[in-house]
Amino acid sequence: MSVTDPVSSDRQIVRLLQMGIVLEEVVEARASKHYESLTSREDYEPDPAIQALLEEAGTESAEHRERLEALIDELGAETVAFDRIQTLVEERYSQPDPDAFDDILYDQLHGEESAYKFYDDLIAAIEASDAAFSIDRDRLLDTLEAIREEEAEGVREVTALMSEER
Repeated sequence: MSVTDPVSSDRQIVRLLQMGIVLEEVVEARASKHYESLTSREDYEPDPAIQALLEEAGTESAEHRERLEALIDELGAETVAFDRIQTLVEERYSQPDPDAFDDILYDQLHGEESAYKFYDDLIAAIEASDAAFSIDRDRLLDTLEAIREEEAEGVREVTALMSEER
């Protein structure tokens, strides 16, 4: 299954929404890890703006997961095994090891951009479909478009912080 193929069933929507949940979990976990690494250094005074960005990213990811879970609940579908969904996420939207980046902000930017791209692809796949779903299409798209815009805002915030550091 590919996020770029038109969505033809509730089952596909559920699987794709679950992919979004996994992606959000990854973004939240990485932001949390970076936040902890900043606050645990005794000889380093972390930038408050970076700390706030990481806190916000974690909170936002949790909110996104809740919104996606609500959509899945509305579809009344059984979920797919986490490890199977995680593999699908890694194939298309994988992020390298957090330590592969020289800077926390580059890693955070990668996560925000990956999430934005996922939601953009998902919206396009739903819009390309003429299938009938058991969930209101407009509500589904409105929710996903709002999340995508929040991810775009996250990209802008990280980019702005990166510009300030130079």
